[in-house]
Amino acid sequence: MAMSIDAIRGAAAAATVLGYAALCGAIWWRERRRRTSIQADANALAGHGTSPALVLFGTQTGQSEALAWQTARALHSRGLPVRVLSLNSLDADMLRATPRALFVASTYGEGDAPDGASLFVEKLMAGINALPSLRYAVLALGDRQYQNFCGFGRQLDEWLHSNGATREFPRIEMDNADPSALAQWNSRLGLAGNGEEEVKRPFAHWQLSKRELLNPGSVGGEIHRLVLTPPSGNLPAWQSGDLVQIEAPDDPTRPREYSIASIPTDGGIELLIRQERHADGGLGLASGWLTVALSPGDLVPLRIKPHANFRLGSNATRPLLLVGNGTGLAGLLSHLRARAATGEGDNWLLFGERNAAHDWLARDEMEAWQSSGLLHRLDMVFSRDQPGQFYVQHRLLQAADDVVAWIDRGAAIYVCGSLEGMASGVDAALRQVTGPDRFAALVAAGRYRRDVY
Repeated sequence: MAMSIDAIRGAAAAATVLGYAALCGAIWWRERRRRTSIQADANALAGHGTSPALVLFGTQTGQSEALAWQTARALHSRGLPVRVLSLNSLDADMLRATPRALFVASTYGEGDAPDGASLFVEKLMAGINALPSLRYAVLALGDRQYQNFCGFGRQLDEWLHSNGATREFPRIEMDNADPSALAQWNSRLGLAGNGEEEVKRPFAHWQLSKRELLNPGSVGGEIHRLVLTPPSGNLPAWQSGDLVQIEAPDDPTRPREYSIASIPTDGGIELLIRQERHADGGLGLASGWLTVALSPGDLVPLRIKPHANFRLGSNATRPLLLVGNGTGLAGLLSHLRARAATGEGDNWLLFGERNAAHDWLARDEMEAWQSSGLLHRLDMVFSRDQPGQFYVQHRLLQAADDVVAWIDRGAAIYVCGSLEGMASGVDAALRQVTGPDRFAALVAAGRYRRDVY
């Protein structure tokens, strides 16, 4: 007997869920093996007997962590015992007791410490005032397009030096993974010619299959949704929270990074791109190309960049509080789609834009998730729809009791969107709502994650 249309649809939906569950299982197993491998590597590098040098990293997207491990393995190959740690895992006694520490420190935004060093800044940099026995060196990572280039690395170096620690050599500053700066770092450490370089995925040419304007009539910049598919038809794996890097034809040496809004079972990579306009009215090189000059069928040089700090990871089955604004919705959508595929419905989305009439991005999808129960709570904040401007951080303060209740039953908080204004305001609101001890515990447990720019 022929199957009904509803039965066929149900079978297809079940197959999709099973397929995604299998993918999630494979990712979980791979992540478990990766963590086991990291611990084994750490034990092997530390050796026995001699006090190991510390190789410390403060990271946001993972680059400084990768470079720290690269440095540690190269030192170990020279017979030196080392121990690799995140700055947030370091305590004062450990730092005072170590004879040598190598710091690989990223800067976030306009001179801020990355999230991977936030507890270090609050607890150690604010509390330690004497490190006379420590020899150290700093590799500071940054981007010269920001005014306060390598701001955190510079601050860290000056703090160490002012507290009596001895520089092995002057701070080395690296602009966007500049290989000459890395070669200098290796040379000063006696590692020149170690033959190990950071492995990066090559760029592949993806095809623009669809583009649509999401906010016609908005007083803000245009936001476009792009759907990209690999010409070969072979879709690579990625996880919700990951990024892409795209090379614009007029500026290929500085890839732009964008949050991925989709998951692999969607069939392609979806991006939310806001047009950048300069003071003279001209469009940004990358955003103008992607939202105007590029035509359906054209190819885009793209590579996927894993973003370990913003993946769900150990938070995959926790309640989630997702907070963002503007195109930051992309990173939050990917997590919600992943949760929908696995049936995890304990989610609260708090999202802000300008006007409901023009800027309610992905409204149909959000309301469908709310109706289905995937979204336990949906708070939309439109800053210009009431007297006085009102933002997502103000809604967090209004809902303080509920925020604390979610945190106390194990929720993780993911923030995606603009660093200035939104993310800094949300961070201040969360600190006020939770108090210093609860907030520090949240960060230490990896339950506060940010993808902000």
